[in-house]
Amino acid sequence: MTYDLAVWEGERPTDDKTAGQVFSDLYDRYIDGEMEEPPTDRIAAYVAALLERWCDMTEDDEDASPWSTGQLIDEASGPLIYFAMRWSMAEEASAYAAALADSMGLVCFDVQQDRLRT
Repeated sequence: MTYDLAVWEGERPTDDKTAGQVFSDLYDRYIDGEMEEPPTDRIAAYVAALLERWCDMTEDDEDASPWSTGQLIDEASGPLIYFAMRWSMAEEASAYAAALADSMGLVCFDVQQDRLRT
């Protein structure tokens, strides 16, 4: 079981319902879309900052990484990253990921709870 977050560039939606709609639109365009786009510089910087805290799953010899997929950067497309964490580490990792996104001026959306995170 995994715990999923979405982080994107853009103005912070005014409420959770609007955030869910924005996430759905971005997901359809950048994750489910036919064209692959490289991550934007801001999203790439966000991923790099996450990987400063915890290594990429592909480099994890001690099972210490919270990420469920590797290379983490491969989960990013354009201004969006949609990524999964191992359930056992989700509380700590999602809190850190949300705070980091907020500090970098990015929007963090909790997919499980269908709400904005800070």
